[in-house]
Amino acid sequence: MTSDSTTASEGGEGEHASLLAALGVDVDPELLTLALTHRSYAYENGGLPTNERLEFLGDAVLGLTVTEKLYLSHPDKSEGELAKIRASVVNMHALAEVARSLGDGGLGPHLLLGKGEELTGGRDKPSILADGMESLLGAVHLQHGIDVARTVVLRLFAELLERGPRLGAGLDWKTSLQELTAERGVGVPAYEITATGPDHDKEFTATVIVAGDARGVGMGRTKKEAEQKAAAAAWQSLSDSDATPTGAAADQS
Repeated sequence: MTSDSTTASEGGEGEHASLLAALGVDVDPELLTLALTHRSYAYENGGLPTNERLEFLGDAVLGLTVTEKLYLSHPDKSEGELAKIRASVVNMHALAEVARSLGDGGLGPHLLLGKGEELTGGRDKPSILADGMESLLGAVHLQHGIDVARTVVLRLFAELLERGPRLGAGLDWKTSLQELTAERGVGVPAYEITATGPDHDKEFTATVIVAGDARGVGMGRTKKEAEQKAAAAAWQSLSDSDATPTGAAADQS
């Protein structure tokens, strides 16, 4: 009997045709179902196996592939510089970005979620999409091996790998943003934090305020991660624009 916690996500391979086409490889139906099974769905359906073990494997496959690619592609960069680039490629929001690009409608519609996650927009939560993306990579590796999994990663993450070296400051975005705002004379960034979800599974949202303007928003499983993501967005926004934030312009007039 099919639980009403799921949508058309559960079923035969045909229902996941666009997802498999985006991956570029076939995945055994049982393995694919496991990769798509979020813990909320598993809990509501009697303790089914979840995709968390595949996520663990996929995280390692992704990390190794990206690290190797960066090492070979950037022989002039130091370990610290490579780590910063990798952090811009291998993170929750980057993974969610790739997940949203998979097939028709992205990965979200294919996931098996519990009722609670369904009601709170779980199909587009960055954390759930990122975990699902890693689970799929783990499934590809388990069925096809590291060479095929590497090929899939390099194709799906090609744009991020190309964009990574241009993102600038890298790991400590808060410090880099503060340096940029000081350079432009627009004051010290302020962070506003909100949290959603139960205590054991909170997701934090940070908004960076620069000279009275909201310049970046980030989400994460910790306040620190959310602030770093928000700072990265603000840093990129300010770096891409020569315009002074409106609040600062008003102060200077």
